[in-house]
Amino acid sequence: MPVDLSMDLIHATVQLEQPQANGTRTVGTGFLISEPAEDGTPRTILVTANHVLNRMPGPEMRIGFRIQNADGTWTYAPQSVIIRQGDRELWTHHATRDVAVLRIVAPPEFTRAAIPMDWLARDTTFQDDNVTPGDEMLTLGFPRGLSSNTAGFPILRSGRVASFPLTPATAYPTFLLDFSVFPGNSGGPVYVSAITERREPSEAPPAQFIAGILTEQVELNSERLGIGVVTHARYVRETIALLDASQTEPAQVFMPTPAPIIQAATAGSGPVHGSPPAPTPVPSPAPAPPAKTGGDQAP
Repeated sequence: MPVDLSMDLIHATVQLEQPQANGTRTVGTGFLISEPAEDGTPRTILVTANHVLNRMPGPEMRIGFRIQNADGTWTYAPQSVIIRQGDRELWTHHATRDVAVLRIVAPPEFTRAAIPMDWLARDTTFQDDNVTPGDEMLTLGFPRGLSSNTAGFPILRSGRVASFPLTPATAYPTFLLDFSVFPGNSGGPVYVSAITERREPSEAPPAQFIAGILTEQVELNSERLGIGVVTHARYVRETIALLDASQTEPAQVFMPTPAPIIQAATAGSGPVHGSPPAPTPVPSPAPAPPAKTGGDQAP
């Protein structure tokens, strides 16, 4: 059965949040990867931007999992995970790039959405698939802490590659994408679902791969230019490799009984701070203070 990368990544992408004492939330985006450890033990890894976790001062973070009900509908079921023990960070981050990973242990109904690590681009992927400036890429995230609906699924958006050269990633670790970045997008996957314009019908099927993660927005004199900065997938691979070297214990997802069901903030559903928003999309009676998010500033 052909892979539908968009659908698989929609299921694998989750909102990361930490409520703050002032009623706002620190919000970012992450996605789940399934990659066995060196000894073959299955493991689920959460990938995000390092600055998203750095800007969460508390010891716990909520991961926006979703559960499919018997009638085919979905329920938003965020669960907590410990990310700090005192001053000790429990995640692993890259030494020079804005990438972080956290191994998690959670029930199968959550972790089965994780995607294979093989879907991350390799050093030669851009050349092999003839990726050039002007090609379209897609990204998933939670701009300003919003989701696409009350089930908590991410919002899919697109942009075109806006920089050159793109490779090698060792010399050009990031590239630009022409699309507006909002707070909450940080850490989301940036991927290619098809490159068809320059292919002949007899050539290989259209490419599908994760090109990298969204880590910054471009600003000049405090003006946002509507350009995103993408960190190459190479550095996600390198950060995951650090897990094997560090032998960090996996973070345990808490499963309260019953699990608290909190509606996701959705476009037009009201405030994104404080208590859960209304379950149905209604205009907000007054502008809400923006959520404090990982994408507010460059790391």
